[in-house]
Amino acid sequence: MNIFEKIAKLDRRWIYLILAAVVVITILVKFESPLRVNPEVRSIFNFVEGLEEDQYIHFAMDYDPGSMAELHPMTYAIMEQTLAKGVKIIITALSPNGPGMAESAMLEIMDSVRVKYGRELIYGEDVVFLGYKAYPGIVILSMGQNYRLSFPSDYYNTSTDSIPMMDGIINYDNVEGIILITGTSGIDFWLAYANGRYNARLAAGLTGVSAADYYPYLRSGQLFGLMGGMLGAAEYETLLREPGDKPGPAMEAMRVQVWAHITIIIFILIGNIGYFVSKRKGGMR
Repeated sequence: MNIFEKIAKLDRRWIYLILAAVVVITILVKFESPLRVNPEVRSIFNFVEGLEEDQYIHFAMDYDPGSMAELHPMTYAIMEQTLAKGVKIIITALSPNGPGMAESAMLEIMDSVRVKYGRELIYGEDVVFLGYKAYPGIVILSMGQNYRLSFPSDYYNTSTDSIPMMDGIINYDNVEGIILITGTSGIDFWLAYANGRYNARLAAGLTGVSAADYYPYLRSGQLFGLMGGMLGAAEYETLLREPGDKPGPAMEAMRVQVWAHITIIIFILIGNIGYFVSKRKGGMR
């Protein structure tokens, strides 16, 4: 029995154990994985950097806790950058399990901006959370006419008309762009109705498994920026990082993800080589 045949007969629990060991080691041992920032990620960063104080963006957090490990780093990086510049944010959450998570993220980011940048943010003057409404297609269409049609009040049941930062804000024409973070195909509604119907500027942060499906929309100009999964978030954190800053959570996670993937690829290569070697010797059918 050669080495490949021995590996082929290896109890798969050893493979899981080795993979778990790689994950634990890369969590404990601090080092950085080199990252190359793609143009589609830099485009979103440049868009936010180009905004001026008191301009508005619409931030759509259309994901739920099941996707937060992958998508939360994008939300934190972009919202913190935006609020630190004095740009105002209108937040919606069109995923039914997302509003509580979105509120928690908003409050944490407001506190983070206060600590890191010394900017005291006031809810209703710097940021507003309109909350959740069902039937995303209808909601996105209605916001293109008037935010108040779907959201006559915000998440805390305060009349939208009484919120200071919503004074004079009617629809997508009054925001510089929409940044959508989603773990579902809900992006199709935003592309068809916000961009297609109202020509709103739209950028998206998606899970890694779905990002590839939306590159055609980036090429067609229907999206002006695109971030895919943990890698996209890590690239964004790289752009935000100042000399002496610690790596962001996505950059830290990429170290684990890269080496876990390398380990899996090595096992796949060994398995395939073993299969063809054994087959050549007539040991397998």
